[in-house]
Amino acid sequence: MNGLEKNWYRISPLHLLLWPLSLIFGLLSKIRRLLYRYDVLHSTKINIPVIIIGNISVGGTGKTPFTLWFAQQLLDEGWHPAIISRGYSKSTQQRPNIPHAVEINDSPDVVGDEPLLMVQRDLCPVWVGRNRVAVAQALLQAHPECDVILSDDGLQHYRLQRDIEIVLVDGNRRFGNGFLLPAGPLREPISRLKSVDIVVVNGGKVSNGEFAMQLTGSSFYNLLNPNTSLPAAAFAGQHAHAIAGIGHPERFFAHLKQLGLALQTHSFPDHHCYAASDIEFNDNEAILMTEKDAVKCVTFATEQCWVLRVDAQIDPALAQLIIEKINK
Repeated sequence: MNGLEKNWYRISPLHLLLWPLSLIFGLLSKIRRLLYRYDVLHSTKINIPVIIIGNISVGGTGKTPFTLWFAQQLLDEGWHPAIISRGYSKSTQQRPNIPHAVEINDSPDVVGDEPLLMVQRDLCPVWVGRNRVAVAQALLQAHPECDVILSDDGLQHYRLQRDIEIVLVDGNRRFGNGFLLPAGPLREPISRLKSVDIVVVNGGKVSNGEFAMQLTGSSFYNLLNPNTSLPAAAFAGQHAHAIAGIGHPERFFAHLKQLGLALQTHSFPDHHCYAASDIEFNDNEAILMTEKDAVKCVTFATEQCWVLRVDAQIDPALAQLIIEKINK
């Protein structure tokens, strides 16, 4: 977490300087949303249901695990979902300009780490591109059997009309200091939650009308040999290295500590582009990482690299509620 982001979760003198910029950011965001609402700016309706899975704050809230969970729920109910994403690349020149079907051998530097992680789960088609409307249209041409689209992120991408909006909230950090960017972590004001369909809280306390989500996982697979797996107890007594280049690394480290593991932690920025030197340590201890980190380390991984698979645990009643909303 960089210096500015640390200030998002407290009140400091820096906010006296950044607060006016937050007011401007909030005003521009509100005007933009109103322009789409009154069709001054054009939005496009796709001929199948579109479900947005996003957040109002910067940083990891668990959108990807939730998206995978819900895709599986839809498959179990006989639906044919597909996932779209903008993708993420440190270089905008590398990010696909045109709709692109993510394949398991794609580079995370091009399609993004999260889309590549999702396609590795082999649940449904995953497509990326800068223009989500074009991505959705191209996907449906290639997969006419798809009958619902899940948009991983995109709450603020109003060009794509949506049937349902689902917002993920980090239950521990919540909304930080409550300020909009750049003084705080919010992309939109907290009042935006009143207009969305469903709020899912990842860990922490849940308020009335919200749904609880927990991330579970206690088994690690070897990055070089994915068919080889070990329980967390196998690493007990080791002073393992834990690396995380995700929105909230401390969540991952805390999870490992709850599994009884002693750790040397190494945090990196979200979507960090790993190099071999990032995982070169002067000992022979295990290196534990998230699936999101793993897709970027596979080309230079060693036998010491182990990956924790996590899955979202949510009341199945939520899936039925969403499906009921789709059918209305």
